[in-house]
Amino acid sequence: MTNLTNQRRLASRIMKTGKNRVWINPERIEDVESAITRAEVRKLVHEKVISAAPIKGVSRGRAKVIQAKKRKGRRKGPGSKSGTPRAVITKKEAWMTKIRSLRRKLREWKANRTITESIYRELYMIAGSGRFASIADMERYAKAHDMWRKR
Repeated sequence: MTNLTNQRRLASRIMKTGKNRVWINPERIEDVESAITRAEVRKLVHEKVISAAPIKGVSRGRAKVIQAKKRKGRRKGPGSKSGTPRAVITKKEAWMTKIRSLRRKLREWKANRTITESIYRELYMIAGSGRFASIADMERYAKAHDMWRKR
């Protein structure tokens, strides 16, 4: 194998690329070997005997496949999660979600005349204190304390 280090270096300077991107036509190696000056190398570049290989990028193929799966809702399991549950949904947001659903249910009960106005107020205050974990818990409490309106 012939040593074309100097020609490769000159060509990389002329084409403004890295040395590893310099491609030399294997059929015209003798011509490149004899090219010593910058002008001779420039002439070979012009003749396309020496050219720059295309830039290799990082393939987005795998990333696109993963992205499509995530859009479908895959790859969201516990193994993919990092951080505490509090990092995903804050304490305040969790409280807001819970209290809104409880108050919505209370308004519904009041509108359907399932509970009286006074019981509504009582349960509303208890809900605000954080006593109920969920709507089901509030229903159990109301049932246990016999708070349903008598027909």
